[in-house]
Amino acid sequence: MTRLRITYSPWGETLTELCAAAAAAEDAGADVLWAPELHRSGTIAAAAIAHATNHAHIGTSAALAFTRSPMTTALEALDLDELSGGRFLLGLGSGVRRLNEEWHGVPFDRPVRRMMETVAAIRQFTTQCTTGDPVELRGEVVGMRLHGYRRPFPVRRPRIPVYVASFGPEMTRCAGRVADGWISHELCSPAYLKDRLLPHLGEGLTQAGRGPGDVDVVVSACCSVDPDRAVARRRAAGTVGFHATVRTYADLFTYHGLGAEQTEIDRRFRAGAAPDGLADAVPDHMADALALTGTADDVRARILAYEGVADTVRLTPPTHGLTPREIRTAQQRVIELIADLSADWR
Repeated sequence: MTRLRITYSPWGETLTELCAAAAAAEDAGADVLWAPELHRSGTIAAAAIAHATNHAHIGTSAALAFTRSPMTTALEALDLDELSGGRFLLGLGSGVRRLNEEWHGVPFDRPVRRMMETVAAIRQFTTQCTTGDPVELRGEVVGMRLHGYRRPFPVRRPRIPVYVASFGPEMTRCAGRVADGWISHELCSPAYLKDRLLPHLGEGLTQAGRGPGDVDVVVSACCSVDPDRAVARRRAAGTVGFHATVRTYADLFTYHGLGAEQTEIDRRFRAGAAPDGLADAVPDHMADALALTGTADDVRARILAYEGVADTVRLTPPTHGLTPREIRTAQQRVIELIADLSADWR
């Protein structure tokens, strides 16, 4: 059996707690610790995690690609790689139009082209920033023009691995064309990954003259473990309900025969229900289909179902609609499972 790479996205109500969870996951055997970006800055959280850990890789999953300039993103990546001793992975995501234009006040036109040109600009900058050579990039939507600039500090690595997170077909093809790794949405069954997403990733790889071994396929999975299957299922229900309010994900739910369930959840949301308060609208079969729920043995089997489909699994604890105490319990169960899996595969 080929060993799946098990990675984890830690949670903490404070940065101190986040770092403690990251250190515990590293001790348990997690290969990568991922810092998301929504309620915290992904790069600041990654810096804190890097300081608190020793050997696991540190990644952003995913930093918003368009809300920083490519040069700022590149500088942060170089600094994080230095801080972590060469352990940093730059995960980028486009976000959606509303987030970019209304929350951050930045353009969202032509996001696939913008992502391709952003990745190219970051790579050129990290490669040339210490040489003093001019940087001239005149893309269709992203440009960079540097003359007389030279970074006076050495870089740990001139090429930092870039991962692209995506859900839609065009951005997934983009990941296949330009990225070192691809990251899925956190509700992604093995069948959906194989049937709906990997074909688009493969098309991008082919377009760029690359092969499957040229990209790390990272499948994300909301993971809820408990000796009581009903408890595990209910913890995950809030996360499933939260994502069911996003109409962009309609194909995901329809593919799993859950279109009617998503429509009902979306109706409740449009009628005024809080996005974090929809667990009661998620039936048991819906939570089981889209999240990894159950006993430790149940979830271990669900993780192993990604064998041969993904290279890496990014586990996330359920958070939506839960109290901090409930999230802590859920997180501890996931970290214990990582330790068990690591012990089996040593």
